Amino acid sequence: MTPKQLMNDEEIRRALKRIAHEIVERNAGASLVSLVGIHRRGVPLARRLAAMIAETEHVQVPVGELDIGLYRDDLHSRGPAPILGRTILPELGKRVVVLVDDVLYTGRTIRAALNELSDWGRPSAIQLAVLVDRGHRELPIRADFVGKNIPTAKNERVDVQLSEIDQAQDSVVIVQED
Repeated sequence: MTPKQLMNDEEIRRALKRIAHEIVERNAGASLVSLVGIHRRGVPLARRLAAMIAETEHVQVPVGELDIGLYRDDLHSRGPAPILGRTILPELGKRVVVLVDDVLYTGRTIRAALNELSDWGRPSAIQLAVLVDRGHRELPIRADFVGKNIPTAKNERVDVQLSEIDQAQDSVVIVQED
């Protein structure tokens, strides 16, 4: 089946703009907020959100990167060894950390991110922002900020393409798997 486009670059930009405003509203400003993107596509999304917040609030929001490769619960079934990115975190103490990811599906990625984050420090609160929530949760995890809810079937996959990683125009597509 050919991929069906669900969001184009402008729709992604608008969704991120809305999320940025919601983050500022929920936290009564952005002075105590840090954004932490989950590798891979969560990192550029976190940077975009930080830029949007800086544009409206005139506050530089610290941005970190989190690689959950060694915290996954499926390490034994993923092949020889995970390819690891880097984890670079801003100061966590007394800050609200907003984890940022592209797609929320089973919740296992977020669980791994929460485990790793707790090994690095203790923020005052942790919130979750995702571009797409596709449902089918296996764990009791819910996003605080969602760009778009997209109901999917289990045999479908949601692919997010971002110019920073994919050298393509930003898009969200749904693909049916066999």
